[in-house]
Amino acid sequence: MNKPVTVAIGGLGNRGKDVYANYAKVYPDNMKVVAIADLSEEKLNLAMKEHNIPKENCFKTVEQMLQQPKLADAIVIATQDQQHSEQTLKALDKGYDVICEKPISPDLDECFEIKQRAQKNNAVVSIGYVLRYTPFFTKIKEIISSGTIGEVVTIQSIENVGYWHQAHSFVRGNWRDSGTTSPMIVAKACHDIDMIVWLMDSECKNVSSYGSTFLFKQENAPEGCSKRCLDGCLAKEECPYDAEKIYITNQTTGIHNVIKNNLKGDDAWPCSVLSQELTEEKIYEALKTGPYGRCVYYCDNNVVDHQVVNMEFENGKTASFVMSGFTSIVGKALKVMGTLGDVEGDLYSNKVTVTQFGKLPQVYDVSLDNKDMSGHAGGDNGLICDFIDTVANKRCNKNELKTGIDKAVESHVIALAAEYSRLNHGQSICIEEFVNKKVYKNII
Repeated sequence: MNKPVTVAIGGLGNRGKDVYANYAKVYPDNMKVVAIADLSEEKLNLAMKEHNIPKENCFKTVEQMLQQPKLADAIVIATQDQQHSEQTLKALDKGYDVICEKPISPDLDECFEIKQRAQKNNAVVSIGYVLRYTPFFTKIKEIISSGTIGEVVTIQSIENVGYWHQAHSFVRGNWRDSGTTSPMIVAKACHDIDMIVWLMDSECKNVSSYGSTFLFKQENAPEGCSKRCLDGCLAKEECPYDAEKIYITNQTTGIHNVIKNNLKGDDAWPCSVLSQELTEEKIYEALKTGPYGRCVYYCDNNVVDHQVVNMEFENGKTASFVMSGFTSIVGKALKVMGTLGDVEGDLYSNKVTVTQFGKLPQVYDVSLDNKDMSGHAGGDNGLICDFIDTVANKRCNKNELKTGIDKAVESHVIALAAEYSRLNHGQSICIEEFVNKKVYKNII
């Protein structure tokens, strides 16, 4: 690479600032951030200093940035879900190559339009499906492709959202309302669906799903609880969702852990979402006045806290996916069952076990063989590197991009079909009819 690929960052939240922009600090010879956009003046000022960006290239909104002459080779769209489509289309018309954070859009027509526009403009468009780049899933794909377990017949996948992550992102946080963002099966799990499709290497034919908001609603509030965790809540001691526990004292997620281990950027998540200044005082201030200090039983959330999805693929192959906020850990577990053996593992430990029928198991610790275990178990930097390399090499390997728009749309179709099924009492949905008859337009 003769010179770094120049990139504009649209949205300086956790993904835009702590992941995508941070890649330029880790690999400055590959990528340089030259323009930024965010509503927060504090975030703009910090990023401007960190990346030495001229003030004239700092904007309040992505729309303002896209009104300018083309400022970079590529742009990252890391704004809220329902902003992705319009911003991506404008960027493509400006001549940018694009990384769009998942989901592409909660509207399938918009997903299809972006795919068509990218093809028309011969643009590189990558979707933030980091799982395809993790050493964990790469190893499982390698085992399947080798024929070690024969032909894949069934896949079982579990998304352990984690009790505190559910409360942080989907009850108190930005993805709590499907009307303003996306259904949770789209916002959180479209890349889990994508992973199943990638490993199965087959076309999904039918989908059914069940799920609901089981716990996080007012009628389940414990006696004596207050509407904010710091306002004298009498249920505080026994409540695992207490904001003070999650953001202050928890040994993994709390600010005390952040300060003790000098964590920064993505490593300081979720505290970094509450405040740019990572001090106990600032986190307490955010809990007193902001959305993350609210009682989980008195929030304006409507997305599910648990959901199951059943999928039928070609030739009767099947897969099941469970997404649950009621887990002690955050991570993913998987079991792939083939005609000659099975392979299973979990992303929490990064261990993969493959067993051929009648033989002893073989265990692989994929973290031992990979020096780059960046965010999302090594997937974040892999995704960015693949995109940057594709852009730098003038699209010579565009079709080899692991997370290109052509591949990513299928998982959105399946996820939205699952949501339609869930809203219709588990009705079995034919994917072909769902798309061709535009049944997806009936999702409310």
